[in-house]
Amino acid sequence: MAGLYFEDFSVGQEFRHPLTRTVTEMDNTMFSLLTLNPQPLHIDAHFAEKTEFGQRIFNSLYTLGIMIGMTVYDTTLGTTVANLGMTDVTFPKPVFHGDTLRATTKVLSLRESKSRPRAGIVEFEHHALNQNDEIVGKCRRMAMMHKRPV
Repeated sequence: MAGLYFEDFSVGQEFRHPLTRTVTEMDNTMFSLLTLNPQPLHIDAHFAEKTEFGQRIFNSLYTLGIMIGMTVYDTTLGTTVANLGMTDVTFPKPVFHGDTLRATTKVLSLRESKSRPRAGIVEFEHHALNQNDEIVGKCRRMAMMHKRPV
């Protein structure tokens, strides 16, 4: 697997993930409607052009999903037991149709699991940036990670 085991992480370790993704109108509309989110800022161009943004904005939950998804291959692919939670989720700038996103990760903390001797807990801080290197999403994520097989 491409993911790292608990022992492979170190506090302060940083990743600049190579995957990028240009988000589209179809992505935004489909995700918003599939998740039963009728917010006109996401799906109604006429409504959105009258707002401070002047256009539709990308659904922030999809931005969160893309941000975390971009990190998986380099960090947790096949080595995660489970995500334990996400905190401090913020979206400092809006994402618009046609923006290209990329992600970075920093390891904030590590600890042994109290309930599973073959696992540890890694605290990640993820950032999503647009094509102008502006931060458009941030979050902290706790993941229970497998230790190396013995």
